Amino acid sequence: QVQLVESGGGLVQPGGSLRLSCAASGNIFRVNAMGWYRQAPGKQRELVAAITRGGSTNYADSVKGRFTISRDNAKNTVYLQMNSLKPEDTAVYYCNADLLNWGNRWGQGTQVTVSS
Repeated sequence: QVQLVESGGGLVQPGGSLRLSCAASGNIFRVNAMGWYRQAPGKQRELVAAITRGGSTNYADSVKGRFTISRDNAKNTVYLQMNSLKPEDTAVYYCNADLLNWGNRWGQGTQVTVSS
């Protein structure tokens, strides 16, 4: 079995920063693309940022210049550094990974709340 375990969510004031982590564990041969999605109450899940195994990235327009996605292939881990957070960034953030032999997998989600 494999799993994605997220950490780093929480409550932060507007303008603050958080760093999310997501580690893939289990009988993993290779992790291809990884990404972060988010879902706010009453809204559809949306892509926040994604990164290929080689390090190419793409971002939602709403987070460009504020969020940075990175990964450590040796640790099968992806990170999301979130700066200049806004109340509209409040959502449950989900890690996603494309795992060789296992397909596409989701983490359990971590709550990010931006509020004063």
